Amino acid sequence: MTALTHFQTPLLQTPFHPRLAPLNRQQNWGAWAGYLAAGCFGDAAIEHTAIRNTATLYDISPMIKYRITGPDAVAYLNRLTLRDAGALAPGQVQYTAWCDDQGKLMDDGTLFRLGEADFRLCCQERHLPWLLDSAFGFAVTIRDESEDLAALALQGPVSATVLDQAGFDVRALKPFRQASFEFGGGEIAISRTGFTGDLGYELWLPPALALPLWDHLMQAGALYGLTPIGGEAVMLARTEAGFLTTGLDFIPVQQALREDRARSPFELGLGWMIAWEKGHFTGRRALQAEKQNHSSAWALVGLEIPGNISAEGAILYQSKKREVGFITAACWSPTLKRNIAIAHVESRYADCRDLWVEIYAQRELQYHKLMLKVARTARPFFAPERRRATPPARW
Repeated sequence: MTALTHFQTPLLQTPFHPRLAPLNRQQNWGAWAGYLAAGCFGDAAIEHTAIRNTATLYDISPMIKYRITGPDAVAYLNRLTLRDAGALAPGQVQYTAWCDDQGKLMDDGTLFRLGEADFRLCCQERHLPWLLDSAFGFAVTIRDESEDLAALALQGPVSATVLDQAGFDVRALKPFRQASFEFGGGEIAISRTGFTGDLGYELWLPPALALPLWDHLMQAGALYGLTPIGGEAVMLARTEAGFLTTGLDFIPVQQALREDRARSPFELGLGWMIAWEKGHFTGRRALQAEKQNHSSAWALVGLEIPGNISAEGAILYQSKKREVGFITAACWSPTLKRNIAIAHVESRYADCRDLWVEIYAQRELQYHKLMLKVARTARPFFAPERRRATPPARW
């Protein structure tokens, strides 16, 4: 029997690690898809402030990336995902998701159309066996290119100015669009996408260009406050934006140990993305039945909570008595000066009337129970006009 030694193997280093390691003086690292990922380089609050006021760099190289090519690429993706891949023109991007046969969500991600029969699917979880099984009967080739492509997120109101200073003219690039640029004897792609809810871009490049690009951007952004950031600041920003995170805001159905933990797109507020007119797709029959029968058991809601104590992980009660939901992400928003949360609530209580949250706040080593009345509020919590303005403002 072969001995298992995977636990002895160190986490991989991304192509940007030689620049990130000296900055991470506190050695604040975490694991992301088998890679070392920085949690914070010093102070998460300062890094978050940079996202909302200047420009930031975040290493997203560990993201899972699949290349899907072939004459049946559109037909295959329309069978696999909820949205209409055929509606994308080359150079466009869409936020999408996919389900199992019971209509329960497996993951969400971004789909890039690179050519007529050339796509890239980026997501949080690994899905190669499912993607390959789903390709039966389609003339497509699917390849995991996660290790072949480095990536950076350049986010913040000054991000377009930094790119312009670096010689990349993205002024005409609209949200969810992508363009290619020459750099260092090769080519990089820049998409107007991101996970902060702010003006921002993602840069996709061969690993050999990673360090030259990092140095080039840091030099170009030196006068504009360009700041490297870690995952803690990004998670705070994504909560303000009301974005979902796989494994935190929902359990992928293929990982759920309990049947009632899986969620449908309707239960996660993603019903809007279902392209019913495109024909059959995996989970369609189950989702049609759920829609027609109004049988969604859960609803995903945005909440505003009194005070400034984060309610992450707290339980929700109807009339202070009956447990009817729970909070998956919460924070005191430095940007909005509001205590906000994303929560799962039983669908019959989705109006959130007479809904209370039970919080245990630590004060000088002792926990105090707080029962606070919550109010439903719209998501995204933070959605500035600058995130869509084209051309973006100059700084």
